[in-house]
Amino acid sequence: MKKTIAMAALAVAVSFGSVSCKKKVSDADLQTQATTVVTSNPNASVEVKDGVAHLSGTFADQASKDAMIAQLKAINGVKDVMDMSTIAAPAPAAAPVETTSAVDPAVQQKVQDAVKDFPSVKVEVVNGELTLTGNVSPQQARKIKESVDALKVGKVNYNYTVK
Repeated sequence: MKKTIAMAALAVAVSFGSVSCKKKVSDADLQTQATTVVTSNPNASVEVKDGVAHLSGTFADQASKDAMIAQLKAINGVKDVMDMSTIAAPAPAAAPVETTSAVDPAVQQKVQDAVKDFPSVKVEVVNGELTLTGNVSPQQARKIKESVDALKVGKVNYNYTVK
């Protein structure tokens, strides 16, 4: 009977000893685990000191930031998460695309009149700009450019082929 009581006492002492000698997780181990979690956001970083994770960087929205904090808190050994991160400003809305022609029909007519002696050259409006297309000789290309430039109509794309 004394032997049974002694064994029970010894078992209780050993169990208390093992609980009180619980191994503490090092900051280096926590840093490795925390860095692995944070790699899902390339604009964020984490540093662990004394069991506290310090989160910094930029997140796209509050939900992704909150999810990252929750993942860091779930790491066994992390006592707390200090949030020093920010949320990125929303991207500006794209300017509306102009669908009407930016070329005045009168200007287009002047350019067509200037190249009327060159039947292989077409005058078109492409992406809101005057564009000349076709096949011309080097001498014709020079004459066309001089004639159109003399009109002072603004930007003209010379997309013709010189042969």
